[in-house]
Amino acid sequence: MTQPQLTGQLAVVTGGSRGIGRAIVRRIAAAGAEVVLTYRADEVAAKQVVAEVAAHGGRAHAVQCDFGVRGAEAGLFAAVDEHLAATGAAGVDILVNNAGIAMSKPLAEVTEDDYDTVMTVNAKAVFFTLQQALTRLNDNARVVSISSISTSWATGGEAVYAASKSAVEQFSRAASRELGKRGIAVNTVAPGVTDTDMVRGSISDDMLQDAAYMTSMGRLGLPDDIAGAVLLLVSPLAGWLTGQHLRADGGLM
Repeated sequence: MTQPQLTGQLAVVTGGSRGIGRAIVRRIAAAGAEVVLTYRADEVAAKQVVAEVAAHGGRAHAVQCDFGVRGAEAGLFAAVDEHLAATGAAGVDILVNNAGIAMSKPLAEVTEDDYDTVMTVNAKAVFFTLQQALTRLNDNARVVSISSISTSWATGGEAVYAASKSAVEQFSRAASRELGKRGIAVNTVAPGVTDTDMVRGSISDDMLQDAAYMTSMGRLGLPDDIAGAVLLLVSPLAGWLTGQHLRADGGLM
């Protein structure tokens, strides 16, 4: 099967400077889309992604955006509007909500600040990014938000994190109903345990080995595994898939 073609499309990918987001940017750009990606603080990493895309004949642009700060979503789409005006593009064809943070703490140790931070970045920011995108999305656009296997298989310490990702799933399900008349498909992807810096910083090596053993494939997921699932959902192949929740977990669940 040939790779899905996204030539002439404009994509916005949040959290696109590392890990899963970086892989998504590279896969979407390789399929022909122009990509606006966000990063929180690591400008060097973001520029590396832009350079990698350019080296393979693609186009990507990095925008600094801290979703823990009120109004970040409006700032992102102000930058998108500038890009649309400069290029004459009609609007956004693909939105991937990937930016997020992890937290693992026992219930008794979670502070109100912890709760607010995780919910703000992982849930509130996704909601208002989608809201800001509404007037910029072209008809027949594709929206994919990255959830987590934790919404189905939460472990100790993941109460707040799992709840934040569950909210994303519900936002997406409702949005698929609202936007379906415009041909816009809205879905979520739940990565299993994926070998990224963020995961390795929050899960012990023993837990990672156990997770790999429990998959049908006998290994951890790779960022490109998740990017492949996202590429499918944003491609013309998936026009009849909306309101769906896809677990990309190597058979863990």
